[in-house]
Amino acid sequence: MSTPSQGLRVLAVDDVPPALDELCQLLREAPEVAEVAGAGDPLTALKMIHGGEFDAVFLDIAMPGLDGLELASLLAKLSQPPVIVFVTAYDGHAVAAYGIGAVDYLLKPLRAERLSAALAKVRKMVAAGGAPAAGGDEPIPDAMAALPVESAGRTRYVRRSEVRYVEAQGDYVRLHTRSGEHLVRMPISRLEEYWEGTGFARVHRGFLVALGEIKELRSDSAGGLLAHTDVGDVPVSRRHARDLRERLLQAARRSELDGKGRRG
Repeated sequence: MSTPSQGLRVLAVDDVPPALDELCQLLREAPEVAEVAGAGDPLTALKMIHGGEFDAVFLDIAMPGLDGLELASLLAKLSQPPVIVFVTAYDGHAVAAYGIGAVDYLLKPLRAERLSAALAKVRKMVAAGGAPAAGGDEPIPDAMAALPVESAGRTRYVRRSEVRYVEAQGDYVRLHTRSGEHLVRMPISRLEEYWEGTGFARVHRGFLVALGEIKELRSDSAGGLLAHTDVGDVPVSRRHARDLRERLLQAARRSELDGKGRRG
């Protein structure tokens, strides 16, 4: 953390590039700020916070996959959490934001004088020792163990462990689970990045599959390869077939499939 005599080190997080650029510029122009970094998505923000110290994080709320409120909740669990300020176009989340421990809640379009007032609160908090920690010296939690799914004005969370496979649909992904299908606004390439190393494999341009849920590999009527799960078959492209077979074999050797996976 910076000392009161030093300028603040600030991270700005927004998934809309023009909005992120504008916020970073306003922060750079503020005399209270010494350094500004920008992150275009929550995963990048988590990596940057894990890799360096920031006095404050200015967060958008409406971001795909992991929203600003959820990211702030994760940051609050760090041993030395940064001070949180929300910057959003929506005024309906203020109660939740302050409940998480945010020091301010700024509405877009952002005015310089309003930003200055927020930075004064941040400096006061930093001088007092920073934001209170929610726990001990913990690693950054798993940000994508569950995904928020919006339906009929309500939000529910689908756990990664429930998902058998993921299907790309433009800027969305469809999560296939035993309880049904769930649509989430997130490109499959982004979700692959989040779930890398958690037992999911890219087996096709438009599909991710949970290795532990593959019952067997089958051939389709055209001679293509299918990964069979208990909620459906997943096409496996030729370029991914060899890698998938090797990963299934490796996983079986490590007993990660608990006897469920079989080579085709």
